[in-house]
Amino acid sequence: MANSAADARSNRKAVQATNDDASASKLSCVKKGYMKDDYVHLFVKRPVRRSPIINRGYFARYAALRKLLYEFLDCDINGDGKSNKKQILSLGAGFDTTFFQLQDEGKAPYLYVELDFKEVTSKKTSLIESSNQLRARVGESASISTEKGEVLGDHYKLIPVDLRDIEKLDDLISLANIDPSLPTFIIAECVLIYLDPDSSRAIVGWASRTFSTAIFFLYEQIHPDDAFGQQMIRNLESRGCALLGIYDTPTLHAKERLFLDQGWQRAVAWDMLKVYSTFIEAQERRRIERLELFDEFEEWYMMQEHYCVVCAINDASGIFEKFGFPNEEHVTGSSPSATTIRG
Repeated sequence: MANSAADARSNRKAVQATNDDASASKLSCVKKGYMKDDYVHLFVKRPVRRSPIINRGYFARYAALRKLLYEFLDCDINGDGKSNKKQILSLGAGFDTTFFQLQDEGKAPYLYVELDFKEVTSKKTSLIESSNQLRARVGESASISTEKGEVLGDHYKLIPVDLRDIEKLDDLISLANIDPSLPTFIIAECVLIYLDPDSSRAIVGWASRTFSTAIFFLYEQIHPDDAFGQQMIRNLESRGCALLGIYDTPTLHAKERLFLDQGWQRAVAWDMLKVYSTFIEAQERRRIERLELFDEFEEWYMMQEHYCVVCAINDASGIFEKFGFPNEEHVTGSSPSATTIRG
């Protein structure tokens, strides 16, 4: 990390292990019927049964990303001959299975690129190589190297990189055959919050400079200063997973400023309580709320108020005018003093 104090609070292996927790949580949701995923079980060694509040929280995270991702993939782009081509770039992708699911749904983009530390990509590469089900999805012609921790297919790339090394991020544009002119959806779920603030700003700035037509989906924690937030931080630090960036961006407004100050044209941040109650489809909420007995309402409200989604937009092509959270004022970075506009 940026300094020895940060290193003392954050253990790289422990942070990487949160990937295993996320996969186990997703599998728990799948087994209870919250969502469908035919691939996540391939990435979980020890299935666990999560509590109803954890299952519902993971579903909210999943449903928010999926709704925005589908909106991006369904965008009608006309004019330059590349209209059907879109890209997804997943930062700190871990064992995420979204690419494989999109393949099954017939919604996979022209290019899907996943980045993570080599320790993580090597494990994922090995699992892909040893599974006929996964190999079929990345393409029979894909180059798979467990030594490099790398998968290079025509439409799917898994590449090891330290996200804090911005020069390496520039290099992978050519390695992954990424076209910066194509509409690009960037995903960062509980990734930047574990990095020092300077690194987070550098990554957000790099993405803004690189992709002129893009959506950046950020999911992470907020509000470290109240009692619930302090306990959340203590719990994570006891596991070696310090939230190094949370005091730099502790509020929804600070999350928006992170993007606007690094050149993104628009940004809006909602806490997950609002996302769940007003953005996720009511029919889906009713469906999943019947799956398990649930009586942890007070804790649910507090937990969801301490996580958020940021949707940042660069729209050089003019295709994202109404993208994202509906009928909300969102902050724009088009002038030195930010104004608000209707989306």
